[in-house]
Amino acid sequence: MNTRLAAELRSEADLKAIARRQKDFVAAVKSGEYLAMSEANKRFHMAIAQAGRNPYLAAFYERLLDQGRRMLHLHFRYIDEGHEGYLLTDEHDEMLAAIRNRDVARADALAHAHTRQ
Repeated sequence: MNTRLAAELRSEADLKAIARRQKDFVAAVKSGEYLAMSEANKRFHMAIAQAGRNPYLAAFYERLLDQGRRMLHLHFRYIDEGHEGYLLTDEHDEMLAAIRNRDVARADALAHAHTRQ
C-alpha cells in the first residue's frame, strides 16, 4: 500500500530522497555488510512510505520492517553467497522507476512481488 500511495502522491523531493536511499543501499550491498544492508533497506522502504503521505501506514510498516530485520541478514547472506546480489538492487530500481512514472499498478505489483523475495 505504501508503494502504491507513493506512486500516486510523491513529490520531486520524495523522488530525490528515495533515489538517495537506493544509492545508499547499493553501496551497502557492495560492502557486504549485512547489518548496513538491512539498515539501508529499511531507510529505502521508509522513504517510500513517507512519500505515500499516510503516517499510520508508515508507522505500521516501520514496525514490520524492524521485525523482518531480525532475519533479513540470512536472506542477504543467501543472495550474496549465490552471487545474485543484483536482484534486490534491481527490484528497488524498478520500484523507484514505477513511483517516478506514477505507475500505481506497476508500483503495487512490484512491491507485492518484492515482499515475497
